[in-house]
Amino acid sequence: MTKKALVGEIFSWVKVIVLAVAIALVCNYFIIINAYVPSGSMNDTIATKSRMIGFRFSYWFKDPKRGDIIIFRYPDDPTGKEIFTKRIIGLPGETVEIVGGTVYIDGEALEESYLKEEPIKADFGPYTVPEESYFCLGDNRNNSNDSRRWQNTYVSRDKILGKAIFSYFPKLKILH
Repeated sequence: MTKKALVGEIFSWVKVIVLAVAIALVCNYFIIINAYVPSGSMNDTIATKSRMIGFRFSYWFKDPKRGDIIIFRYPDDPTGKEIFTKRIIGLPGETVEIVGGTVYIDGEALEESYLKEEPIKADFGPYTVPEESYFCLGDNRNNSNDSRRWQNTYVSRDKILGKAIFSYFPKLKILH
């Protein structure tokens, strides 16, 4: 192989590697978010120490809905580096109250079929959700650091990174 052919071969490999890295970066920063769940706050929906994928573009053209599992920047972290995963319970303008462990939205009990454990019979609120913000709870209500306990109670729309779609480790599971 001549020197010119060798340089051409190396250059073609460098182009492929640079292109692959560029595609990976674009995917990671604009299309998907890879998140880790270190605690049991979302058990049984998402197991402790799970890894999951969320879509960043899920809310580009539509608003988050009640029941969506979102990946967001923790409202009480001034650095903005800590990432949380919770379920949206209260939407902008709604009043959320928890009475005896039951969640009420504007006075009506919320049906929560995703809860696997009876919540502790505690009372919280009422909370009136500001515009462009969401009230979020973990599915494991008895062991969750969520809107009920945060200093900055609500997740603002601009802190939402994406909608959780599926977990891929330790097992594959579609999230809803």
